[in-house]
Amino acid sequence: MANIRNRLLLILGCVLVSAWTLFPRTVIERVKRDGVFVYDTVKRVPLKKGLDLQGGMHLTLEVDDSKQAVADKSEALDRALKVIRQRIDEFGVAEPVVQKVGTDRLIVELPGIDDPERAQSVVSEAAFLQFQITDRSQAFERVVARLDQAAEAAGISAGVTTADGDTARNTGVTTLFGGDSAAADSAGVATDSAAPVPSSSRGLFSTNVAQGALPGQYVVPADAYDVIARALATPSVQAVIPPGKQLKWGSEEIEAGAQRYRELYMLDAKPIITGEYLIDARPNTDPVDGNVVTFTLNNEGGRRFKNETAKHLKENMAIVLDDKVMTAPTIQSSIGRNGQITLGGGTLQAAQDLALVLRAGALPVPLKITEVRNIGASLGADSISKGVRALLLAVVLVIVIMIGYYRFAGMLAVGALALYVLYTAAVLAGFDAVLTLPGLAGFVLSVGIAVDANVLIFERIREELDAGKSVRLAVDEGFNHALSAIVDSAVTTILSGAVLYQYGSGPVRGFAVTLIAGVVASLFTALFVSKTFFMLWLQQTRGAKALSI
Repeated sequence: MANIRNRLLLILGCVLVSAWTLFPRTVIERVKRDGVFVYDTVKRVPLKKGLDLQGGMHLTLEVDDSKQAVADKSEALDRALKVIRQRIDEFGVAEPVVQKVGTDRLIVELPGIDDPERAQSVVSEAAFLQFQITDRSQAFERVVARLDQAAEAAGISAGVTTADGDTARNTGVTTLFGGDSAAADSAGVATDSAAPVPSSSRGLFSTNVAQGALPGQYVVPADAYDVIARALATPSVQAVIPPGKQLKWGSEEIEAGAQRYRELYMLDAKPIITGEYLIDARPNTDPVDGNVVTFTLNNEGGRRFKNETAKHLKENMAIVLDDKVMTAPTIQSSIGRNGQITLGGGTLQAAQDLALVLRAGALPVPLKITEVRNIGASLGADSISKGVRALLLAVVLVIVIMIGYYRFAGMLAVGALALYVLYTAAVLAGFDAVLTLPGLAGFVLSVGIAVDANVLIFERIREELDAGKSVRLAVDEGFNHALSAIVDSAVTTILSGAVLYQYGSGPVRGFAVTLIAGVVASLFTALFVSKTFFMLWLQQTRGAKALSI
């Protein structure tokens, strides 16, 4: 009697816990409000829908060999996966999937995404930050004639718009550096000081590159950008650049009247510090400079930054992100741990995304997006409808067959099956599983597996009854003799599901999770719940009534 009561209490306890797990309720979570993450009360929705059920984006990324040779792609992708996962977590996507497939690909699935272009930018942005001093030795002027010759030898023509003193005008890009012990001036490009770089020749560079207002800064007409960028990518032209120097473009076009220009900077190749020391970056809005990103370095980075900037007072320091110069302020005093990057006319959204990728860190290798699939929500709604219908049909057929064939024992099995569905859903919700279309298929399949255990037990009970044993003894022997076959079947199915989960992609993993959860729940309901129902019936009838099976 006590044993049956304890069993019933355990079953009831599982029912209550399952109901609590599946009940939508308000919880405190870290959420994104106006681009900032805060802790707030949100409604928890169990069994969130996956990409194929609510729509979203599917991205496939590979290492971009055209930008950088990578010896060990597998190891590089392992490191890139960690960076992308952190970025996606901060991006605020619910239940994303970020995983490595094979040794050369990453899969990113973003359910419910409403800004595909922004998501692609956040995922693939390299976010390598450097601080480099602009050249003050007129290194570009000394080699411009040789650059012209190298470009001509490479077959690159100078037949583009010429930049001269009347047209090379620039509104400038302002920046403000600040911190606990530092500040820096705004440093733009003067609108009245640009002039062609002095040269005896009139080649590609000498006719299209004009001096800017800052040391080491130059401006190029927008329509000459492509041809000069192509020339600078040529090895013979690169070989002319003085040792220890680099030419890097500004981050965006600038406008002066009706003309548009691109900035080109000659920089010291060795950065005074890189973003590896950065520990935090936050978007902000400054009343003077507009949308900015404030950043904080760790203690070691702060010491290095302070020492290096102290050596370059009154010089210009370029803030270089992914080989593009964001700004180039004048260093007025040594700079410590805190600084600020001004985005010029950039939006608050741009500041938020820049802060996000800086916090998450730089990708260890350049990545390229090789596949983009947008999945509409209408497909998901249709999939849910068909999946639910398939599940209901499976359950109805199982009920009809079990009751029609096993009669009263089948009714007990149906009662256990109802609890099985509840327990399985609760297990999935408890582990924050995402429900996908293959997951629904796994759920339907696991219903059949759950009933299969009951079939084994009932057939063994029939054998014992046919052998002339009492009902009570036949029930006990039936459960005992079927145990090994049920456990063996469950273990092999769980191992198969584990393999699918380990090596499969998102949809396959969804199938594996629901299948494993269903098998575990079926073991409990078939071996424990069903036997408890039989024990309760035997207690009520005292074993004197024939079992309808």
